[in-house]
Amino acid sequence: MYAIVEIAGQQFKVAKDQKVYVHRLQEEEGKKVSFHNVLLLEEGKNITVGAPAIDGASVEAKVVKHLKGDKVIVFKKKRRKGYQKKNGHRQYLTELMIEGIVAKGAKKTAVSKPKAATPKAAATDKKVSTPKKETTTAKKTTPKKAVAKPAENLSAKTVAELKEMAKAKGITGISSMKKADLIKALSK
Repeated sequence: MYAIVEIAGQQFKVAKDQKVYVHRLQEEEGKKVSFHNVLLLEEGKNITVGAPAIDGASVEAKVVKHLKGDKVIVFKKKRRKGYQKKNGHRQYLTELMIEGIVAKGAKKTAVSKPKAATPKAAATDKKVSTPKKETTTAKKTTPKKAVAKPAENLSAKTVAELKEMAKAKGITGISSMKKADLIKALSK
């Protein structure tokens, strides 16, 4: 079981008996705290997603100690200008031990992958559409030209044979055409 909870303005994925380092909290060492801004809960295969938070859910934790993080060096420099600054920073942190995740009052909404539609289910899921109204304006329709595929394989022929066939059909400008262009012109 795990939860995604917001602590001190950041989101953490937590589980029971896990140590978490968060920004410094005001609580004293050894005190118990609870966080009610739980965004997601996972129990086995049930996943509950809040909108934005889950009502009644909370994460119980114990403040172990307050400490400082590792030093981060901030170094700024502008070359050829004689400017350089070196600063260090240590973030104040609080170590928390997660004692439990409470899901009281959590409304369980299972998030699962959509199943593939079966043909029988697909037939029942279709919406019934209303027939479209006929319009009185007539659209111009042009008959499509039938493209006759040549019975013989044009790519097997030589360029000279293709040029003769193009002359017979009355295609102009064949003297500068390549074989691929001749085949395209003859197949139209």
